Amino acid sequence: MTSTTISELHAAVDSLAARWRDERTDRLSRETLNRADFDALRDTGILLLPVPQEAGGLWDNLAATVRPTAEIFRTLATADPSVALVSAMHPAVVSHWSTNPDPNKAVWEQQRASVFREIRDGKQWGTITSEPGSGGDIAHTRAVARPLRGSSSALSGADYAVTGDKHFGSGLGILDRMMTTAIPDGETGPSIFVLDVEDRVLDGTEGIRLTAAWDGTGMRATQSHAVRLDGATATRIAWDGNLETLTRRVSGLSMVLFSAVTLGIIDEAVRTVGTGINNRRGVLRPYEQVEWAAAAQDHWLACQAYEGALRQLEVGDLDGARIDALRAKMAIAMLSERVMTRLCRVVGGSSFSRRSPLSQWFEDVRALGFLRPPWALAHDMLGDP
Repeated sequence: MTSTTISELHAAVDSLAARWRDERTDRLSRETLNRADFDALRDTGILLLPVPQEAGGLWDNLAATVRPTAEIFRTLATADPSVALVSAMHPAVVSHWSTNPDPNKAVWEQQRASVFREIRDGKQWGTITSEPGSGGDIAHTRAVARPLRGSSSALSGADYAVTGDKHFGSGLGILDRMMTTAIPDGETGPSIFVLDVEDRVLDGTEGIRLTAAWDGTGMRATQSHAVRLDGATATRIAWDGNLETLTRRVSGLSMVLFSAVTLGIIDEAVRTVGTGINNRRGVLRPYEQVEWAAAAQDHWLACQAYEGALRQLEVGDLDGARIDALRAKMAIAMLSERVMTRLCRVVGGSSFSRRSPLSQWFEDVRALGFLRPPWALAHDMLGDP
């Protein structure tokens, strides 16, 4: 049953995560997503998180909703990091519409209403904006978009034919809508477009051709495929203002959500190793004791970085929150790798067995530093905020 409050939703996700943790051995060996998992999540009402309350969802405003939203994905990551990361893309993308109401612009409000209506109908959103050679900067797109006559989309907005190479399409084959970027004909800057990828054949006949199936080591079951768009029909975002203004307002939320997923992984890793340590009291070597204490300290520091980013978003200073969320994401990325290294030292060589969750979690947490914005671009942003 769909939850009617965020508290009910968190309880439903917590119950689902508890069942999934019992399936850990199987889940950590997967290399593809399972649609049944996303059906189960849809039934909890998780897709309604970024839909405003007045539109039938759970979203109040960014300051009030960011913490419970992030905590839900933190919980989910303790059970299945890949599913959690793909699912976190949904509020990160839809927040472009949920956090930017503008009653003075009828076209924009009409599109917002259509986006929320589709989500109430069960459509899940994601993103496939990254391009080879872009360094993770979505503004540096080489994809192009040619306007089409009319509109065949359920979304309110103009249709375009988008052509270009894209990769890191997390959830491709499972999700229904994906945000991408391209430069419209006759314009110099990029715009956002929405691809309908629901049940889409990826052989090129419908404008999307799979060029490389995801074979990643970390977050290996996210299906972050690479594709070639060749005249793929997409609906343009109806926002007619400065695109950077729109994206800057939501970037803090995206980074906090990615950080929450990684934090959930190390939460579970510390709990798991801690349980084993409790059974070995009195037999830990001095080195193992030191590494365990240091791992707990690094975990605490990662939690404080996350808390700092959340509080800045709750204050409502979106520009300040964007930088603080970026700093937190980078700190959590570094600390998480350090936590996992220390935990593996405590456990010993068995931690690198495929039978051990630590081996997969170690690779999973490394993904955070490469999520948008990746390391090099993140440092550029800190140097020129």
